[in-house]
Amino acid sequence: MDLKGRNFLTLKDYSPEEIAYLLDLAADLKEKKKKGIPTDIYRGKNVALIFEKTSTRTRCSFEVAAHDLGMGTTYLDPKSSQIGKKESIADTARVLGRMYEGIEYRGFGQEIVEELARYAGVPVWNGLTNEYHPTQMLADLLTIREHFGHLKGLKLAYMGDARYNMGNSLMIACTKMGMHFTACAPEKYFPNEDLVNQCREYAAESGGSVTLTEDAVEGTKGADIVYTDVWVSMGEPDEVWEERIRELSPYKVTSQIMKNAGEKAIFLHCLPAFHDLKTQIGQEMGERFGIEDMEVTDEVFEGGQSKVFDEAENRMHTIKAVMAATLGGI
Repeated sequence: MDLKGRNFLTLKDYSPEEIAYLLDLAADLKEKKKKGIPTDIYRGKNVALIFEKTSTRTRCSFEVAAHDLGMGTTYLDPKSSQIGKKESIADTARVLGRMYEGIEYRGFGQEIVEELARYAGVPVWNGLTNEYHPTQMLADLLTIREHFGHLKGLKLAYMGDARYNMGNSLMIACTKMGMHFTACAPEKYFPNEDLVNQCREYAAESGGSVTLTEDAVEGTKGADIVYTDVWVSMGEPDEVWEERIRELSPYKVTSQIMKNAGEKAIFLHCLPAFHDLKTQIGQEMGERFGIEDMEVTDEVFEGGQSKVFDEAENRMHTIKAVMAATLGGI
C-alpha cells in the first residue's frame, strides 16, 4: 500500500484498510526492534518536531522512532519557534518544508496543523491538537489487537469528558474498524453531534456502532476495553477542576466498573494519569478536595487488567510506522 507523501492529521482521512496496513507495519517494526534488526533506511533525512504543548510520550516516541529509522530530529518548543508569532504558519511551513523531509506538530487548534500541511510540501503528522490525537489511536488499536487478536466487534467504553481529542478520535477509530464505541458521561460532555453522525456513517459501513449514555453501569457492561483520560486538558484553566471533579466523579474507573465490564476486559489510558497523589497537581487536588485519585483508582491502574504501559510503548512503534509509510521506501 502506497502512502508516500500523505499527511497524518486525523483518522477520518484514512480508510480501514489503510489503518490496518499501518498497524501491520507497526507490528513488523516492533518485532524487528525486539530482535535487534536495524531499520535505519532513512539515513541522511531529517524531521522537525514542533511542540506548542509539552509532552513526554509523544516527544520521546517521535525522537526514538526517527533515530531508529536513521533520521535526525530538531525539537522546537514554544520558546524555540516563531510560528504564529513573528512568522505565519504558512511561512513557517514553507521554510521547514525546504529543510526537512517531514514535520510533526503538537499544539492547539486542528486548523494549525491543517495549514502546516497545506503549505509544507512534505508529510505533516499530528502529534495532538485540541480536536484529534491520531497517533495515540494507532497505539491504542495496536494494543487492543495484540491483546484480543482482532478489533472488529469489540466494545470500547470511554469514561469521562468525551468532547475533545480523545473522545473524538476514539469514536472515529472504533467506527472505522468495526468496533462498538460507547461514551459514558453527563450529556454536556458528549462528543459533537456532527461528528457523532459522521461516525455513525462509518459504523454503518464497518459493522460498528456509537452509543452515548449517562449511565456508567449500563455503558460499561460487557465492555472489552474501558478507557479514560484526565478530566482537565492541557491549556484549560485551573478553575475547571472543581466542576470536573464534581460532575465526572461518577464516571471514575473503579474496580466495580472493571468487574461490571468483565474479567476479560482491559483498561487503557493515554497518560499521564491521576491515579494517586504522587504528582504536583494530584497532591494539590487531594489537599483541595479530599480525594486520593481522579479519573481512575490506583487499584485499577496498577491491576492486572491495565495495559497502559504496553499502550505507551506502542506509541513509538506506531509513530515509526506512520513516518516510514508516509516518507516512502517501506
